[in-house]
Amino acid sequence: MERELIIELVSSKIKLIRTEKGYTQDKMADILGISKKTLVQIEKGRIEAGWTIIVALCALFRDSEILKGTLGDDPIEVIETIAHDGIDIPKERTLGGKVWWKEIKKVGNFKLQQNVISSHFRILDEEDYRWFSSFNQEEAEKRLLELSNEY
Repeated sequence: MERELIIELVSSKIKLIRTEKGYTQDKMADILGISKKTLVQIEKGRIEAGWTIIVALCALFRDSEILKGTLGDDPIEVIETIAHDGIDIPKERTLGGKVWWKEIKKVGNFKLQQNVISSHFRILDEEDYRWFSSFNQEEAEKRLLELSNEY
């Protein structure tokens, strides 16, 4: 998933997210640090939100069911993976991928999963801690083998 696609997808859902949380346009604009006029333009599809607004929205509304459904699971993981061209440090514990993920491969104590919506890959250990995320399958498979040999 590319940055432009994330911007397009999330921009089209801002009104739904605002409604889901029960905010007025004034309150939502204030939370995102933009003018109400800009928010209205985004909600009407006349303009798209910028990357900074999308990142703020994902961070501030990471529990939004609409965002999770749009991006597939944790919005922050998708944003971090795009922003950093992958994540290669152990992160928080996940739920193990029971809803948005399919298992691609298991090697040793690690499993490679792919998100069914965003199509990005991640590596989890047997306790479901995330060790790596990337949109590049070849890179993810290489890291899976490295991790399984290291641990």
